[in-house]
Amino acid sequence: MTQTNTPRPGPRPDRIPSIAKDSEAEVAGEAGTSPAGVAPTGDISVVTVSDAQDRSSAGSLSAVTGVVQQGTASSAMPVVTAGPGGFSAGGVNTGEVSAGDNHEAGAAAADTEAAGTGSAGVADPIAGESAAADSAAAAVPAPADEAKELPGRRERPEGPEPAAALTADRLLTRSAAAPVSGWRRWLYQASLGYVNLGDSDQVRIQRAMEHRIAMRLGERTRYVPVLSRKGGVGKTTVTTLLGMVLAELREDRVIAMDANPDRGTLSDRSPGRADFTARQLVKDRFTVNSFAQLSNYTARDGSRLDVLASDTDPMVAHAFDDADYRAVTDILGRYYSIVLTDSGTGMVHSVMKGTLEKADAVVLVSGGSVDEARLASETLSWLEAHGRQDLVAKATVVINMAAGDRTLVNIDEIEQHFLSRVQNVVRIPHDRHLAEGSRIRLGQLKPATRAAAVELAALVVDELQQA
Repeated sequence: MTQTNTPRPGPRPDRIPSIAKDSEAEVAGEAGTSPAGVAPTGDISVVTVSDAQDRSSAGSLSAVTGVVQQGTASSAMPVVTAGPGGFSAGGVNTGEVSAGDNHEAGAAAADTEAAGTGSAGVADPIAGESAAADSAAAAVPAPADEAKELPGRRERPEGPEPAAALTADRLLTRSAAAPVSGWRRWLYQASLGYVNLGDSDQVRIQRAMEHRIAMRLGERTRYVPVLSRKGGVGKTTVTTLLGMVLAELREDRVIAMDANPDRGTLSDRSPGRADFTARQLVKDRFTVNSFAQLSNYTARDGSRLDVLASDTDPMVAHAFDDADYRAVTDILGRYYSIVLTDSGTGMVHSVMKGTLEKADAVVLVSGGSVDEARLASETLSWLEAHGRQDLVAKATVVINMAAGDRTLVNIDEIEQHFLSRVQNVVRIPHDRHLAEGSRIRLGQLKPATRAAAVELAALVVDELQQA
């Protein structure tokens, strides 16, 4: 019996838009249905590929793969193969398909439909069955074993857990910390802890600065001299404030030494008294082999800051020189992380040479008067003239307003002048506790003065981390 295959007519113009707008692929193989407008031809199955508008490239047609099989032993049907390179019917390559826009996507859909009819334009039942099988295989869900291997899913390890798995983050339900002060604290207490607005922005900024101060600096000792070419501007006061804040907020050891060639007053501003001075440490430097022995030469009382004082005896004629400074700092470098130096006013003195050579950052103190600001600016010029531009770039200028801010001097202009030369400028406001000229206690400072001291310490630590 001879069966006549009627050639299938090409797609009608009114059918092409419907092919581009359909949202699902209609596979008509085993049901024996035909596309609209095309009469069925016996038992011939027809494959209609729609949803071509959603396909952006010919690479997406690679999912349609014809399986090369022979249905019966008595009939040989043409082989249809679909791949990323193109379509071939009966082993003949029909060309490479690419779709760059909607027009090409429609053409690719038409080529796919034509490929289902075989090389002679006849509908291929094997190709229809192959497409239906691929659609059914795509609808089958992934096995349970593959679902377990999806990324992002956490599983507990098999077997007993170690004791280290019982961490505080896992077991404790953490709550926000209570406000430290102000009306937020009052509201928290009045509501029995049910209303917690947290701390203000000012408190958060203060905590951020304290965190910067507590940062580690490494194994090497850092040296910070406090300079001033004019006496009476508060150089010793700034050294004491800076050292006490650093010692209070850091976990390592901080010491301030008085390297004034003449009579220094660092021990007068710092709490505690010591039985020995820096000069006596120089004499005994070969016998000091531990921190316990070194602590006999330093003073610490009511503060974590250690202070190495200078000689207060007016009968001592030999001044503290460069060799003495190097010998003392070599010993201090074994046991301390930060060494602050209360320098003298003489920039050309021999002790200043060793001070600047070991310096990692400098703090320059200026007063609120015209002559004090001018001398402080000339100190920066002196450092630049002697090849220490690196120290000028990392310098922090402190404008000490210990004399008060009721003068006719425009402090804002002084601050703008130093900002044109250095990066950091801190203004310490007038404080009656500092103006007394006696021992400094952080608890007796005004909040604005303490905040300025914390800001100074944070800026110095920032510069030391880059050293």
